[in-house]
Amino acid sequence: MVQIVAHRGSSGNRPENTLPAFAEAVRVGADIIELDVHLSKDGELIVMHDEEVDRTTNGKGLIREKTLEEIKRLNAGSWFDPKYKATKVPTLREVLDLLWMRNYRGVLTIELKTDNYHYPDIEEKTSRLLQSRQWSFEHWYCSFNIDSLDIIHKLEPDTQLDLIMSTSEKKPALAVEREYIEGIHPKYDWVVEHASELADFPLAIRPWTINSEANIMKCLELGVKGIITNFPEKVQELQLKYRRGRSK
Repeated sequence: MVQIVAHRGSSGNRPENTLPAFAEAVRVGADIIELDVHLSKDGELIVMHDEEVDRTTNGKGLIREKTLEEIKRLNAGSWFDPKYKATKVPTLREVLDLLWMRNYRGVLTIELKTDNYHYPDIEEKTSRLLQSRQWSFEHWYCSFNIDSLDIIHKLEPDTQLDLIMSTSEKKPALAVEREYIEGIHPKYDWVVEHASELADFPLAIRPWTINSEANIMKCLELGVKGIITNFPEKVQELQLKYRRGRSK
């Protein structure tokens, strides 16, 4: 069975990287839940994709230039649907607590958002929180920034790490030469271009962001390890359809 990775939670039908999106990902039984982490001005771990709050809130400006209090005043749901107007930007701790309260038994993969700006000590702060107690779920880390993975490996040498990439021809080699990197998360285009090489590739491959039925079915045919998607429930249904077709 392919691993179904809920990209920023179930972000196709809930506002991305919010508690409603993560709760929905738990409800549908996503194998893995993915989120993105930044640091606020006062050193709090903030869950959001972009460096700026502009796209997914009613505010403007960089996360690193705002305090947690300022970020918590923002509306993080109305951009997606007015019914989510009460939704706030979550901290990483709030997401962890939600997953624990919902007894989530899958994997949380945390993307360290350091590819455009390397927040000082973000790896140490994130690792300290994740190791502060036993959770009901496993955790991994991923990043576009190989330096962040090098740092987190020193902090948690036994934790799974994955390198995110677009269509780079250099990044796969960076991942392969580091024995502690388990997989790569490439853009769908890279997977299609390298279809003939996938079976012999030495690391797990989980492409992003796979949402259309055609692309989901193509990934299933190629035998990738996981599918990163905004619609985890849709991938579940198509995987069952694919398996039934193979068994006939």
